[in-house]
Amino acid sequence: MNQPFIRNHQYNLIRKQVRLLQHTCQTVFDPKVVKSVRESVQLRIAEAFPNATGEQAAALEAFLPYDKEEQFQSYLRSLEPYLEPFPPTTEAQLRKLFPKAKKLKLPDLEAVDFRRVSYLGWTDIATNKLFLVYPMDGKLAGVEGRFTPANKKSTCFLCNKQEEVALFTATAKSKPAGASPDYYKAIGNYLCVDSKKCNDNLTEIDALERFLADVLG
Repeated sequence: MNQPFIRNHQYNLIRKQVRLLQHTCQTVFDPKVVKSVRESVQLRIAEAFPNATGEQAAALEAFLPYDKEEQFQSYLRSLEPYLEPFPPTTEAQLRKLFPKAKKLKLPDLEAVDFRRVSYLGWTDIATNKLFLVYPMDGKLAGVEGRFTPANKKSTCFLCNKQEEVALFTATAKSKPAGASPDYYKAIGNYLCVDSKKCNDNLTEIDALERFLADVLG
């Protein structure tokens, strides 16, 4: 049985790199250039899995002899059994993360493909709030904040892609030593309006984890 070990953002990175190699194979006729790109793709994927076992490395490198579109697509499909899903999540867990939101609007969890999610994100238009949930240190962490549509495309701070964004502003929960009782710090960033698209774009999670650490303390 295949043991899942590829997280969503890692799969996105693999897909991006494999598509680069596929495009190179289809458009470049210099074998040296193709070889160089193939080696670069191999290295980039290997760097994303520094602790891969021999079996896992073999699965990741199965694309190396390929040069046709259908072969690369078959390779990506072959990785699906290795996708590590987002931790099992219930509506009760989500409500517990946001106890002050008495009429919390929840996402349709049955419609979520948890294998293709790095974070859960949803908006409540009635309150202009966005809710974000991510597994940190073995448990789910939740952040809520004001959601102000920018009505334009800009760079999302999480996936680093040009998408329709909104300004997501959350209040830091921690206070510096000696801060006054009314100390307040807001942290804002432009975030994809469509969290599904954002999850599909993510190739690294450093920005997400830094943001959560800044807000949650």
